[in-house]
Amino acid sequence: MIGHDERAVEAVLFAAENPLTKSEIEAAAGEGVDVAAGLAALAESYADRGIHPVERGGRWHFQTAPDLAHILRREREEPRKLSRAAIETLAIIAYHEPVSRAEIEAIRGVQISKGTLDVLMEAGWVRPAGRREVPGRPLTYATTAGFLTHFGLESRRDLPGIEDLRAAGLLDPVEDMLMHAEVETGGEDD
Repeated sequence: MIGHDERAVEAVLFAAENPLTKSEIEAAAGEGVDVAAGLAALAESYADRGIHPVERGGRWHFQTAPDLAHILRREREEPRKLSRAAIETLAIIAYHEPVSRAEIEAIRGVQISKGTLDVLMEAGWVRPAGRREVPGRPLTYATTAGFLTHFGLESRRDLPGIEDLRAAGLLDPVEDMLMHAEVETGGEDD
């Protein structure tokens, strides 16, 4: 049977946001609670369980049992901002897939570093999509299901079109003007 002291100490430690000293536990548990006895009883009760009361630096808290810590260990990833080159490359792949590195570079007008594609593949948004049946057999790239999920798309058909981008104010006015100039002069014969 669990005693009053053990229950009171357990409740205080469970509800605490941070590890507590014995005096803080005593203040929270109230008068008449033998904190030392409660902590000893808790340690015995929790010996075979998934969490244990532990003391670190004079402060008590519940901690995952050492043999189960690997279950709760999380890889903490700091969100990284994509570089402009990575964003442009991702957009080119999404709109033109499957596309080779040379085609990406031709559209962007500059070479891309290998690291740019690596970052997009590590994010799970881009994958190798086979090789072109042309001399040199260049590797092509395409987007993944993870890309669609991350950006809330059901399929590539849901990507915004030029009018959607313009309406959202996402096209640079200079780029927009250049696109119109290319469209107007592209169809004329010299």
